[in-house]
Amino acid sequence: MNKAPVEVSIDELDYAGPDQDELVRIWNELAFKSLLEKLDYTAEATEKEDLNFEVLETVDASLLEDGMAVHLELYDEHYHSCDLLGVSLASEKATYVIPMEVVVESDALKAWLEDASATKYMSDSKAATAAFLRKGIKIDGVDFDLMLGAYIVNPSLKYTDLADIVREYGYSDVSTNEQVYGKGAKKKVPEAADLNEHMARKARAIFNVRPVVVKKLEENEQFDLYDKLELPLAKVLGQMESLGVKVDRGQLADMGVELKRKLGMIEQEIYSLAGQEFNINSPKQLGVILFEQLGLPAIKKTKTGYSTAADVLEKLEGKHEIIHHILMYRQLGKLLSTYIEGLLKEIHEDGKVHTRFQQALTTTGRLSSTNPNLQNIPVRLEEGRKIRKAFVPSQPGWVMVAADYSQIELRVLAHMSKDESLIEAFQSDLDIHTKTASDVFNVSLEEVTSDMRRAAKAVNFGIVYGISDYGLSQNLNITRKEAADFIERYLASFPGVQGYMTSIVEQAKKDGFVTTLMNRRRYLPDINSSNFNLRSFAERTAMNTPIQGSAADVIKQAMIEMDIALEREGLQSKMILQVHDELIFEAPAEELEKLMELVPEVMESAVKLNVPLKVDIASGDTWYDTK
Repeated sequence: MNKAPVEVSIDELDYAGPDQDELVRIWNELAFKSLLEKLDYTAEATEKEDLNFEVLETVDASLLEDGMAVHLELYDEHYHSCDLLGVSLASEKATYVIPMEVVVESDALKAWLEDASATKYMSDSKAATAAFLRKGIKIDGVDFDLMLGAYIVNPSLKYTDLADIVREYGYSDVSTNEQVYGKGAKKKVPEAADLNEHMARKARAIFNVRPVVVKKLEENEQFDLYDKLELPLAKVLGQMESLGVKVDRGQLADMGVELKRKLGMIEQEIYSLAGQEFNINSPKQLGVILFEQLGLPAIKKTKTGYSTAADVLEKLEGKHEIIHHILMYRQLGKLLSTYIEGLLKEIHEDGKVHTRFQQALTTTGRLSSTNPNLQNIPVRLEEGRKIRKAFVPSQPGWVMVAADYSQIELRVLAHMSKDESLIEAFQSDLDIHTKTASDVFNVSLEEVTSDMRRAAKAVNFGIVYGISDYGLSQNLNITRKEAADFIERYLASFPGVQGYMTSIVEQAKKDGFVTTLMNRRRYLPDINSSNFNLRSFAERTAMNTPIQGSAADVIKQAMIEMDIALEREGLQSKMILQVHDELIFEAPAEELEKLMELVPEVMESAVKLNVPLKVDIASGDTWYDTK
């Protein structure tokens, strides 16, 4: 018998456990959050090089140089309220740790932090801007933001811990926060020596990794996106978050009482129609009532019984009166728990909510907000819209102003596709949905019916979001073939759009990514996949990301320009919120006329497209009253 030439010993095959650094990198990339949470972060993954640093009891101005890494240590991500534990600094030759009590007492440090001419490198400048403002420090001169730089290089990576970010660039001399603080019930501030070293290593990591990130940004031709858009926006957002939005607690509480009353009435109506009382929030009990007691057709089944998901119930609407009441019960219940009771919990001592805009989260570049999420307040129901009544000016005699871009994504589509018909429609200030319906159905503008316009609107916005014939058929309640025919007629009517969609997918297959107007990238690893579903999703993503991402770039640019304009004009008016395509301001009544002129002027000229940008603006006593 021939022996195989095996050149490894049994001992060499002994399993010594996973490579934790590589495991964390891969699981982060794949967004395996539950697996990451199960990792034992208490054990150090790698040996770290020794780091010499000095803990300062006083801050001498001579120690503060131009071009230093500055790190503000936060106990957790809730930087509007959590403990601030200290500041660490790093330069070419030295590393310092400054306890928080020393930070707030040091005039020299405060003056340097506020000096715009002293360049500083940070890991999350937005959070630091808002957190430092709690201590009366207006940080300026930030020249580098590690999190933003890494996000722009690869927006698919959802790293929020500094240690995870720098590990992506081959630097492993800093621990994760969970390794140092623990997590859950065991989380606590470590001994001073361990905390000081953790802070020191963070500042050193920022300083050492900065050149690598900057080089990558330059190689990708994304430095301007980072330097001219995202970095200045971080300061604007930090200031907005710190300012916050006034909420009328009594108004919210009254809405809660009214919603509970309506829910009670709907509940009784459901019981009456069902012929018995049951737990409406139990899918199992609801399924029995609908599909066994009332005999409605079961559209979908799950492992545990009948599906009562929203899409299932919506298809059953009209087949029995109870369905409408159940859908309304769910919507009002969500309003009560998430947007009434949830908002009440988020009001700070100053009577305001201080949301956190997540600047480095979405793959399209759009901002999202959390604690509370002010971008998802539902407005389809009047009860949802009324929640905006609770958002009021922070000072007596002031008013709220809301300005939003009209159909910005379709205007971006016209610009990027260079479709002559779309461009002409916007330049002529036509109703774009009526114009689309006219072209697709081959009728005059006057002959377009409301149903035609509704269908055209669904396709217009569907194209922006990469809709399929199946998706359109669901939206319009038509057959899949009818939807496919409609999309085909649409693309024939707008050949520039069809050419854009074809070319952008071809380019994505070649490059592996797509870009926005400002060169924001979204990588598409599945664009050449042999799996049809994965490839199709990637192709739709290739079509819609440049449009959505470019629209996000436009409003970000507008926010920067608005911040500059408000200061230039010496106005007291403040920009306090961004909700997708809308900017919210509060203003003294005497500045209202000026603001109503200034805001559209600035927003409409923020970015030059080959179609005009259009802004709708309104004012009122509350956010609700601006519509």
